[in-house]
Amino acid sequence: MSDFKTLDQLSADTPRGSIILIRADLNVPLDEHGTVRDATRLERLLPSLEKLSDDGFRIGVLSHFGRPKGQRVSEMSLAPVADALANMLGQPVAFADDCIGDTAANALSALAEGGICVLENTRFHAGEEADEAGFAKALAAPAAAYVNDAFSAAHRAHASTHGITNYAPTYCGLAMQAELDALNAALGAPQRPVVAVVGGAKISTKLDLLGNLSARVDTLVIGGGMANTFLAAQGYSVGKSLCEDAMLDTARAIMAEAEKHGCTILLPRDAAIAPEFAAGQTADIVSAKAVPDDKMILDAGPAAIIDICAAFDEAATLIWNGPLGAFEIEPFDAATNQAAQHAAALTQKGQLTSVAGGGDTVAALNHAGAGENFSYVSTAGGAFLEWLEGKSLPGVAALSA
Repeated sequence: MSDFKTLDQLSADTPRGSIILIRADLNVPLDEHGTVRDATRLERLLPSLEKLSDDGFRIGVLSHFGRPKGQRVSEMSLAPVADALANMLGQPVAFADDCIGDTAANALSALAEGGICVLENTRFHAGEEADEAGFAKALAAPAAAYVNDAFSAAHRAHASTHGITNYAPTYCGLAMQAELDALNAALGAPQRPVVAVVGGAKISTKLDLLGNLSARVDTLVIGGGMANTFLAAQGYSVGKSLCEDAMLDTARAIMAEAEKHGCTILLPRDAAIAPEFAAGQTADIVSAKAVPDDKMILDAGPAAIIDICAAFDEAATLIWNGPLGAFEIEPFDAATNQAAQHAAALTQKGQLTSVAGGGDTVAALNHAGAGENFSYVSTAGGAFLEWLEGKSLPGVAALSA
């Protein structure tokens, strides 16, 4: 991906000491004491902040937090996140009680060169989610340039991700650049063969994803609850398993479309079953064609795991979205764990480019102890899925407008 301006270009274009606004995703989980429970998104922001600070800019950090619906809600203030950023950066981080007007402008002007100020929640203003031109212009008013480093918010056409780019020179942050480069390697111009893993509960929530991938990858591994619907669509009984009976024709249509594009759909040929989804269950292994009426499929079986790992062995690129089974409860994490660990090992050997993200994927890969050894794991959720679905993301499109 090279159709956007980088932070190196910003530093060449913009005088030292200028005010730069960077759109981050500070929408991180806090506990009852205001302590950040998962700082992954903040960690990925640090390289951009450190570079802009080292280059002597005055930096204002824009972000949403929660869903205040255009109202000022004290529990959704970004002040605690500013404190967390200061601790992570090892330098003071100021906080402004608004993101527009004199409050924001004065706080930013008061910064020393290299100083950082978190501006209050953009969603305290109704103009944010409405992508209102007046609000976008007010956001941009103090700034010499704007940086978007929040891929996870790039699927929303909001003022701080989209409208603001009409009023300030626009650049791509380092985390955003890493995300776009990873996704381009996965789907834009991938090395082939490409294998995609799509897991999760329901076909109905991933129709666009399955449709796009079946036309663009060489092998599509389907796991989780949605695999049951595909098995049922082929005429197999799935017992008490989660199954979308209303989606059987859709599953058959997806299989036909995949065949038309030369994409192999890989379904589990055996399964780990139990009477119910609950802790303390013992898994029985049966053929996927012989699931008893009083049992439910909760994971792919050992033969299916062998098939999946063999597909990874032949692949050059892997895209992973969703777990292969009910990984939250042992022993139904076996397929996710073993397949993820195999993919990670191939990645570390340089045999595989592996890109993962969306939904429960990060939790599943971390549960397997494999996430840190993938080529790239996205924390973007909805934006990652919409990209995989082939949709244009307003925040990304605005970078090259």
